[in-house]
Amino acid sequence: MTDQTPTDQAPADQAPDDQAPAAHDLVVHHAAVRHGTTLLAEVDDLRLVAGRALTIVGESGSGKSVLAHALMGTLPGELSATGSMSIGRTRFDLAETAGRRHLWGRQLALLPQEPALALDPTMRVRAQVAEGASSWRPRDPRSLRLADERLSRLGLAHAGAAYPHTLSGGMAQRVAHAAATIGGARILIVDEPSKGLDRHSLDQLADLLEAHLAGGGLLLTITHDLELARRLGGSVLVMREATVVESGPAEQVLTTPGHAYTQALVAAEPSRWTYPWMRDVAAPDPAGEPLITARGISKSYGSDPLFHDFSLEVRAGERWALTGPSGVGKTTLGNALLRLTPVDHGSVSHGAAAAGGRLQKLYQDPALSFPPRVPLEVALRDVVRRHGAGASRLRALLEEVGLPYEILQRRPSQVSGGELQRIAIVRAMLPRPALVFADEATSRLDLATQATTMDSLMSEVTEYGCALLLVTHNQDLARAVAHRQVRLGDDAAAAGGRTTGPDPVAAAVT
Repeated sequence: MTDQTPTDQAPADQAPDDQAPAAHDLVVHHAAVRHGTTLLAEVDDLRLVAGRALTIVGESGSGKSVLAHALMGTLPGELSATGSMSIGRTRFDLAETAGRRHLWGRQLALLPQEPALALDPTMRVRAQVAEGASSWRPRDPRSLRLADERLSRLGLAHAGAAYPHTLSGGMAQRVAHAAATIGGARILIVDEPSKGLDRHSLDQLADLLEAHLAGGGLLLTITHDLELARRLGGSVLVMREATVVESGPAEQVLTTPGHAYTQALVAAEPSRWTYPWMRDVAAPDPAGEPLITARGISKSYGSDPLFHDFSLEVRAGERWALTGPSGVGKTTLGNALLRLTPVDHGSVSHGAAAAGGRLQKLYQDPALSFPPRVPLEVALRDVVRRHGAGASRLRALLEEVGLPYEILQRRPSQVSGGELQRIAIVRAMLPRPALVFADEATSRLDLATQATTMDSLMSEVTEYGCALLLVTHNQDLARAVAHRQVRLGDDAAAAGGRTTGPDPVAAAVT
């Protein structure tokens, strides 16, 4: 490791072999994960202690998540782990995955990266949470009562009879937390918990993690969210290219980092961006035909209204951010504006410049927008052929987002979520669209990759006068990228339903 404290003074996240661990500490000894001969993650000795957070940050693909699965014993079969892990005085060989199954839910728990996908879609919430209880057996009333208590404590008493697909991202995260911890596990590993969550849901999640620490729990968090890392405090490890490049107290590493990569990571937070395209915003032509015109549109699902009597015009070159809490209808509004979702009342029309595939959408989950069984190059071939983009433009766009052309030989399941999102951005920009609807398009990326990717996307948007609709929970990102904003939700309604002009944080409020 580099940028460590002197070897004679081990920091809180280190545990030399000759130092006996405390009764309930988790100590990792020289862990490494490989795919064949390729090193995916390598971490020297580190320690989790009760009441003190340990957080790992770093670029996508640096090995953070595979390290978590190596500790849990849930690595896929094609990956191998070496090293060992101790809980108190009991030592476990990381190569022996079956040896830790008896710990799951009782001593060791994982809050997964995609909680909505980890939950069984065929089971109601109450039953799923109850299955994690140590006393569980089918229809066990004690386990069901305990599940009710857990859900009530998390503000989800009303959700026990719901199915996972009906939950917002924040609700699914809290349900997954209840299911993971109901068995009493003191050691909690949390993998990318903040993806797709609005600020209120993030605050609720942080409260849960802090409560786990306050109760004497051990916590390892993997995240791209430096604000979450700062709030949890404790110690931070920074990973890049499979190794730890810097570690130390959170306030030191995230405020005055010593390693060049950590410095770049901190500088990549959207509030610190200074890209030329942030200033180069051409004024739209008020006499020109709008790309999208919405007049008095309304949409409800059942008895739940999302937006009502909403009107909007989007012109070439304009950048709009659609913001608000989870579940208020941001994605639905964007889909309605693209005429992908029908509205209940009102009308949506498109100008001539938007015809012929020149409205493009970037999906929040890019895996759902690519055919899973064919190489990515095949999936992009029709776009290249239909729009005459040419192989040289495809190569240039891949280079701009930091990806080699050879990555297109893989299938979607063979690349990381961040890599797949960047490939989706390349696909959307190939036809030089008139408008791009980006639905949480960078939520899976680390800060450095997000900055590079948004710089590439916005440079293309600026060069070709493309309009942008951006769905995001991140107000700093909204301010950096957009010059107009649509805010949905209770806070927007409280603002009085005003529509304002294109100042830096303007809002069209419903």
